[in-house]
Amino acid sequence: DGSRPITISDVQELVKQKDELEAQIKACYELLEGQKGVGMNEPLVDAEGFPRNDIDLYQVRTARHNIICLQNDHKALMKQVEEALHQLHAREKEKHARDEAEALAEAMSQNQSLPQAFAKVNAVTPGSPASISGLQVDDEIVEFGSVNINNFQNLQNIATVVQHSEGRPLSVTVIRSGKKVHVGLTPKRWAGKGLLGCNIIPLQR
Repeated sequence: DGSRPITISDVQELVKQKDELEAQIKACYELLEGQKGVGMNEPLVDAEGFPRNDIDLYQVRTARHNIICLQNDHKALMKQVEEALHQLHAREKEKHARDEAEALAEAMSQNQSLPQAFAKVNAVTPGSPASISGLQVDDEIVEFGSVNINNFQNLQNIATVVQHSEGRPLSVTVIRSGKKVHVGLTPKRWAGKGLLGCNIIPLQR
């Protein structure tokens, strides 16, 4: 019917039919063998042109005729098997392409759903509060306490939040290699200068 997509079980069914045909062809050949080894082309008449009486002519003719028909069926069936496999393969390839496209679309939409960063960490001093909190160089800052893309004007905004939060954990959200990461950062006095020990630069939008 062509409207229904080919399935693996269709192919298995065709292969089963092929095996049955091959068994029938073999049986016909065995029957010919049994008739004094007559094959497909030996003459069925004797030297004088009379029908041979040492073999069952009817059986031989029938077997020969059957073999020809069966081999034609077999050829047609092999073509069907080949086409079915080809269709299955094409469908697999198409499905693979669709899956890839969907995965790509999903990755794209995830990127779009990532919030906008307004600043970036370009240095972190080892042993500093920023370093201990797990902040990393190249982290793009999306939220720094109450500061985000909507209310960020300049680095003074961050400095203010830091001063107000000395000794208290600040919630910081960054984008790190395409994913949102939450960091708990507690500004406090340490061996170095400032309360964080990291350098933040605004991102040009």
